[in-house]
Parts: sequence; structure tokens; C-alpha cells
Amino acid sequence: MATLLFTLLSAALLASTATTRVEARAFFVFGDSLVDVGNNNYLATTARADAPPYGIDYPGRRATGRFSNGYNIPDLISQSIGQSESPLPYLSPAMSGSNLLIGANFASAGVGILNDTGVQFVNIIRIGQQMQYFQQYQSRVSQIIGPEEAQRLVNEALVLITLGGNDFVNNYYLVPFSARSRQYSLQNYVPFIISEYRKVLMRLHELGAQKVLVTGTGPLGCVPAELAQRSRNGECSPELQLAAGLFNPQLTEMLLSLNSEIGSNVFIAANTQLTHYDFVNNPQAFGFVTSKVACCGQGPYNGIGLCTPLSNLCPNRDVYAFWDPFHPSERANRIIVQQILTGSLDYMNPMNLSTILAMDSQT
Repeated sequence: MATLLFTLLSAALLASTATTRVEARAFFVFGDSLVDVGNNNYLATTARADAPPYGIDYPGRRATGRFSNGYNIPDLISQSIGQSESPLPYLSPAMSGSNLLIGANFASAGVGILNDTGVQFVNIIRIGQQMQYFQQYQSRVSQIIGPEEAQRLVNEALVLITLGGNDFVNNYYLVPFSARSRQYSLQNYVPFIISEYRKVLMRLHELGAQKVLVTGTGPLGCVPAELAQRSRNGECSPELQLAAGLFNPQLTEMLLSLNSEIGSNVFIAANTQLTHYDFVNNPQAFGFVTSKVACCGQGPYNGIGLCTPLSNLCPNRDVYAFWDPFHPSERANRIIVQQILTGSLDYMNPMNLSTILAMDSQT
């Protein structure tokens, strides 16, 4: 009798624990190095951030595979929606059991909307593969909490996807007269990748995503890497700025069109180009001493290559808008996430994350 009672109590406790974990909103992340939390650590690729000084301001001063000195955008969004920890990289050996129930990060540095983006990095998780892993994830979760509860977990989750920057920087403009630039003028390339992105997002919706934050590109021509290659006096690259200026409005238009087709505000456009512009144009207003020089790097503007143990390293990361030649510092990421949370329609269309959370709390 005592054994039976213990078994029943244990079962009830386990069921209660599972329900509690599932009640918290799950979070799924797809995309590139801006949102990768370490998947590339498990791949034979050159696109990785698993050595110091990456992670110098992360808890334990660990290089986790985040392309940041500390927290990145998914970490900060996780904190904003009340998660105790950011979802693990899907390839992590720790990605099992209750860790699955808070969500998963499928992002991989170097990827783009197109399959030929990032080929120079050799082994990365292209966006189609990220979707396949998401399907696999759902099967694994179904085995833990059952198909109905797994479906509910996915439907009620928050999703973040960040793609597009690499399709310009590491594809169209990677080398002079690249294959894609010979195939398309910039004015035709942008609608092409927008149409391909649309297919990706429709697939994500088919797989159960109901609330998806879609970030645009930053001001591509103003990052230290592009200043180092293309700038004489610290001015942003006009052509890359034109690319971002074409891509971001067309992305928002496509997302609103998808919402209209679906009949619900599934996709939320996050205008990260505008957010970046705020502190690129006026860094001092945000407490930065510079938005041109990377904290960690080498060469002009510290913009050559990636951050390594031999790179120049600034003593105070909080006063630099860019951590390395391509990626924002943790403090800049905090500004970006604050706009995702509370930004006006100019920054978040058709609503910000705080509005989504408030609406959900009423249902």
C-alpha cells in the first residue's frame, strides 16, 4: 500500500512538474549569428565564437558560441518573457527532458535565406535544416508530454527569426562580381530573397508557429567590417545602405501581406535597421563613445576578421555599440530588445512584444 501511494504521489508530482514547465511560454529561435547561442560549437565550421574573448561579460566569463561579449538578443528576450534561462542550442547534448519544454534555439552563424549563402563556412545549419530540426523537436516533445500538449506548447510559443544580412554581406557582396550579383541587379535581388523568405515563414507557420518576431537587417553599410573595407573617412557604405533600405521595407510589406492572407497577426516586423540607426547616428545619446570602432578586432575600425585572443580589446564594452566587426555589444542588444518590447509602430509593426504579452495574459 505504501509503495502504491508513493508511486501515485511520484506520478502526480511528475505530472505537476511537466504541466508547470509547459505553462511557461516556450521560445524558439531561428536564424544566423545574431541569434545563435552555440549550435555552431558542435559543427566543423569556421563560423564560431567558442573562444575568448567572446563571452567575456557572460556569466562565468565563458565563450559559449554567442557572437557577443555577453548576452545576445534571444537571451534578453527570454528574460523579458519570464524564462529563467535562454533555450539551449538544439545540438547541445543537454537538450533533452525538461530542457526541451522551454523551447529551443536552432540558429546557426553564417546562414541566410538562400542555401548558397555562407558556403564559405562549410558546415552550417541552413534554414531548411533548422525547420527539419523543429519538426524533429516536436516529435521529441510529443513523447514527453503527448501530442496535444506538444501542439499547444508550439502554438502558444514565441518565435524569433533573424535572416537576411548574410544574403548581402556573405553572398551578394562577398566578392566583386559574385555569382548572385551577376545573376541579379540589387533591385531584382531584394524581391527575389523576399519571395524566398516568404516560403520559409509560411513553412514555419505550417509547423505551428502562431506568434513570430521577424527582425530586419541592421544598417549593413555602417558595421565596422564594412567601414574597414569600403570607407575612407568613416562614412557608411552607400551601396550596402541601399541594400538594407530596399530589404527592410519590402520585408515589412511581405509580413503584413502574409498576416492578411492568414487572417491573423502571426508575423511581427521588428525594424532593427531603425533601432541600430538611432545609436549609429547618435552614439553619445545612448552612452556610447563610438559606433564606428568595434570593441574587439584588428585593422581599421577593428573591423578586419573576427575577435580572437590576439585582437585589440576595449576595457569597457558598455561604451561600444559594436562588440566585434559585425555584431552589437550586449548593451546595444539591450537597446534593440527594449524597442522590440516597447517600440512604437515605426519600430514594431503591427505591435510590440509588450502588447503581445498583455493580450495573451487576458486570454
